[in-house]
Amino acid sequence: MTEIDREEFDLALLEAGFTIAAEKGWPRFTLVEAAQRAGLPIDEVRARFPFRHSLLFRLGRLADESAFRDDGLSGSVRERVFDLFMRRFDVFQQYREGIRAVLQALPTEPGLTLLLGAATLDTMRWMAEVAGVECSGLGGLMRLNGLAGVWGFALRAWEKDETADLSQTMAALDQGLDKAERFGVLKPSPDRLMDQASQRTGIADHPLELET
Repeated sequence: MTEIDREEFDLALLEAGFTIAAEKGWPRFTLVEAAQRAGLPIDEVRARFPFRHSLLFRLGRLADESAFRDDGLSGSVRERVFDLFMRRFDVFQQYREGIRAVLQALPTEPGLTLLLGAATLDTMRWMAEVAGVECSGLGGLMRLNGLAGVWGFALRAWEKDETADLSQTMAALDQGLDKAERFGVLKPSPDRLMDQASQRTGIADHPLELET
């Protein structure tokens, strides 16, 4: 199976799986039914998705890939975090009702809650490093947890957001980032500070020519 084939395979299973979750609820979702609905070989689904939670982790990776794609991410640390989070929500929006079914099931599935919490914290570390947040030491760990809190706050808003442009989600994210900024969660890393200083001062492309 080529890389393109694997991507198409995964997308087909994601579409079928989250549609079923939306219809029946996450507790009644099975990968076998998702494979059958998507018209995919069950043995290959078993090989690529050994557990039903694997579908959620694949969605997370897909959202991360979209967020981290290099297509002009710029601005302050806050602006970069905002853009990265919204890129993830843009992917989530494609599977909205299925994801909402998963979120509704979390209170009855503590094991899944722990797994997703760990995966979210890992994503926050990547997000922080891409955005230029200082992640070292105990302070860095606290900032990662702060970012996770902002994500959770925005995710709860997204779950209820019925607007076409996700304006309520963006407003909640802005609110969360305001609080994060006040508590030092968005502290820039030394490398990010150097980049910002370079952008402010500018670097000459050519040496100055002395008049003779």
